[in-house]
Amino acid sequence: MAQVQYYGTGRRKNSVARVRLVPGDGNVMINDRPLDEYFGKKTLVMIVRQPLVATETQGRFDVIVKVEGGGTSGQAGAVRMGIARALLQADETLRPVLKRAGFLTRDPRMKERRKYGLKKARKAPQFSKR
Repeated sequence: MAQVQYYGTGRRKNSVARVRLVPGDGNVMINDRPLDEYFGKKTLVMIVRQPLVATETQGRFDVIVKVEGGGTSGQAGAVRMGIARALLQADETLRPVLKRAGFLTRDPRMKERRKYGLKKARKAPQFSKR
């Protein structure tokens, strides 16, 4: 018999995380590596675990994630959103808790494009009167 799985996709900045929740004992694997090994900083590990802590489902699901693009902070935010969306598929009654915490809202802030005549998005070359 096929095992029950719940899916969620999270995005932040340039990162995309595809999350799979499987009934289990709370293991979190990101790109085939344990959570603590993949994200070295404790703050990023905490960000990833936030939806599970808020809904009190830490030991109920194994989390399997494939994440790509962006930096570590963006990837952690994307994983957090993906876990929150997958939890919604598992149990729709968790929506008010996740919504109130802001885990279901897509963060629209992106890197601004570079404009011509400038060195970066807003950094201009040094001005000289002569």
